[in-house]
Amino acid sequence: MGKGLFITGTDTGVGKTFVAGLLAGLLRARGIDVGVMKPVETGCPRQDGRLEPRDALTLKERAGTTDRLDEICPYALEMPVAPSVAAEAAGVAIDLDRITGWFQDLAARHQLTLVEGAGGLLVPLTDTADTTHLIQKLRIPVLVVTRTSLGTINHTLLTCYWARQKRLSILGVVLNSPTGPPDPAEEANLEALAARLPTPLLGRVPYFPEASYDLSRVRASLDVDRLLALLGHP
Repeated sequence: MGKGLFITGTDTGVGKTFVAGLLAGLLRARGIDVGVMKPVETGCPRQDGRLEPRDALTLKERAGTTDRLDEICPYALEMPVAPSVAAEAAGVAIDLDRITGWFQDLAARHQLTLVEGAGGLLVPLTDTADTTHLIQKLRIPVLVVTRTSLGTINHTLLTCYWARQKRLSILGVVLNSPTGPPDPAEEANLEALAARLPTPLLGRVPYFPEASYDLSRVRASLDVDRLLALLGHP
């Protein structure tokens, strides 16, 4: 079976899908067979009468995989709210054991499978389980994506603290600039964050204008070699 990596965020809107897609593209460019999974996606619009999980579609495209979309995203939900709320509104029961089985099927086909979560570690998936519980079931390490704006020190350190309390294995943190380049105050904040991180800083993704996608610009911004070494990938 191949290896897995769970990509979480410190909040919604930090650019998890963008970073996961870039990582999938960089790994694919190295000749690594990459699988992707977005177990639960909310806020899916309807296209030709069917729900379209756009984050999952982005990951599928970046990885270049032929896996079916319903395998990549088994729970596509319409309401743009927390998964547990969206699932209840749709009359759907999210099953973490089934997600684990689907992940194992994907991981068996690929050298490395990237799993993108919904929001952060405490986002509820059911009445009794959140993203942390899912990661514990999957038994794969975590990459944390955080934004470069003010507030990131608190959000990032709290995420790392919670993960360590729950015995999750955090491989590292990636800084992303989803809305624009950091200003001088934010730059100073990032230096303070880097000095306090209890885990490696594995990259800093520059600001990309909306809908742009340029692997050449990000190649030097993500330490893929170190990430693969931490994963134990040959």
